[in-house]
Amino acid sequence: MTKSELIENLKSKLDCLSADDVAAAINAALGLMREKLAQGERIEIRGFGSFTLHDHPPRLSRNPKTGAPVEVGARRIPRFKPGKALRERVNSARQDERQFLNGTADEKCQT
Repeated sequence: MTKSELIENLKSKLDCLSADDVAAAINAALGLMREKLAQGERIEIRGFGSFTLHDHPPRLSRNPKTGAPVEVGARRIPRFKPGKALRERVNSARQDERQFLNGTADEKCQT
């Protein structure tokens, strides 16, 4: 799902808001999340997951074309860890899909 698809989906569920209002709310939320991660803070959304930063120390690497050593500087990488409710929801959907594909699911579409 892209950001524009998210805006359209939310707009269809929230008839009282315009597409511009929904887009502004999503942009504000994502901007705040970017700002807090840049400040080194952890973001936790209950039932969804958490965003954390992981520090990678500087290291010596190699240029794959020339083989020359290249120093890669320290960096911080954002990571997402799904929450328990999200993991369970994704896994149960996958299990339901497997059952349907294997023919063991309830046949709701019989004619």
